Amino acid sequence: MNGAKIGRIHSVQTLGTVDGPGVRFVAFLAGCPLRCACCHNPDTWDGATGTLTEVDELVKTVCRYREYFGQDGGITLSGGEPLCQADFVANVFQKCHEHGIHTCLDTAGCFWNDNVQEALSHCDRVLLDVKYTEDTLYRRYVGMSLETALTFLDHLNKRQIPTTLRQVVIPTINDTAENFTALRKIAVSHRCVDGVELLPFRKVCTVKYDNLHLPFPFADIPEANGAVVRETERSINEFITEKNSR
Repeated sequence: MNGAKIGRIHSVQTLGTVDGPGVRFVAFLAGCPLRCACCHNPDTWDGATGTLTEVDELVKTVCRYREYFGQDGGITLSGGEPLCQADFVANVFQKCHEHGIHTCLDTAGCFWNDNVQEALSHCDRVLLDVKYTEDTLYRRYVGMSLETALTFLDHLNKRQIPTTLRQVVIPTINDTAENFTALRKIAVSHRCVDGVELLPFRKVCTVKYDNLHLPFPFADIPEANGAVVRETERSINEFITEKNSR
């Protein structure tokens, strides 16, 4: 096993239920090059922060929770942007596979290099954030292009890695029929995508920005209606299921 044997971990959630299928051990890695205006974890941006953790140490901890994973659960590496530490991700995932543990990566798809490819070779599922379906919004509110995320999705499609597209629904920004139609089109044009997860915009992160003495860019935007978001998600997923069954 080559690459980083030590990574920087911001925090962990031992029995997560919203970051991939089943019950999961979720490790949030430190570091992110993006500055998403809706980010709920600004405290993970600095890659120099976090607890130095050895691969074997993390995997040993994950194994303690195996009995809770069932058939569907496992480990999810999130962030921040976990691919800032892609060689560490690759080693953790490889070790987890040796123990028969399902692996899931939560990423914005902003990197592509040899370390990322190695990480994906040990990855069972990807949660890919497609934050907007318009390039102008991507550049303005994320700091990268839509094309970068779509190119990453193309790579996942070539490798046929099961993928869930994720998007935060933000009133006045992307809660439009045009956006949802475009997201649906992206999903069905990539056979690896088997579902979409829409997350209602919330502002519980405001306290984190206050503690860091940072302005929250979307502080004045209203929160999303959860019931409406769930119905939109259901409709898109029904369409994806129908298309993929043909």
